[in-house]
Amino acid sequence: MSTRHDPGQSGAVTDFSERMSYSDYLHLERVLDAQEPLSGSPDELLFIIQHQTSELWMKLAVHEISSAMEAIREDRLEPAFKMLTRVARIFEQLNSAWDVLRTMTPSEYTSFRAALGQSSGFQSWQYRAIEFLAGNRNLALLAPHAHDGEITARLEAILARPSLYDEAIRLLQRKGFDTGEETERSDWRQQRIESDAVLAAWKAVYLEPERHWMLYELAEKLVDFEDYFRRWRFNHVTTVERIIGFKRGTGGTAGVTYLRRMLEVELFPELWKVRTEL
Repeated sequence: MSTRHDPGQSGAVTDFSERMSYSDYLHLERVLDAQEPLSGSPDELLFIIQHQTSELWMKLAVHEISSAMEAIREDRLEPAFKMLTRVARIFEQLNSAWDVLRTMTPSEYTSFRAALGQSSGFQSWQYRAIEFLAGNRNLALLAPHAHDGEITARLEAILARPSLYDEAIRLLQRKGFDTGEETERSDWRQQRIESDAVLAAWKAVYLEPERHWMLYELAEKLVDFEDYFRRWRFNHVTTVERIIGFKRGTGGTAGVTYLRRMLEVELFPELWKVRTEL
């Protein structure tokens, strides 16, 4: 004969009339009321929640990347390693989100697609912030945010400072490596150009990892991050193709064709090319 357990009898707090509860702490009334489907389709809720949870994970990624950059700037590499590991795992979670969205069929998506208007994930300012923070500084991608002065100011503030990869290169400089013209670089807003000197510096690190262990470890943390980031982009492409084929995106982009071009973008190019050099 089974008996039902009363958690209150073992000391669990059950009266929250004058205490902060789990729901209070997380402001769940705001989080769970933020889903407002615009169509009568039962599948629209999946679409909304998938994108909202992705934005929450991206908020954490922006925080962790920014913190890692500060730590690298201050030569606190062990904390930076932990933060970059967390960023890679965040993108692992973001990858899993595509698995859920892929359960949606083309017919189900079509039932509410018109309700989206011109809204599109292409317009995610947090995704743009992640790209800018990592080092992909395509200024043309500021345009979708020009209507919002506050968001534009946030993105411009990121562009005004060195990127994550810039901080890694500056660390190479502080450790005595020749990084060529990167030494004089100060216009952080512009996209950096690949450098043979930076490639040679990373090659020296990889040839003697025991001697340059901290730089070696940083390089691998950056590659790990970009590895998961690339997988996220690839899964994005395949999910979109599975659901809408080669139709244009709701935001007017070329859809799958545009997303495939994004697969060619490298955040840390010299760290990938050094593999061929070794």
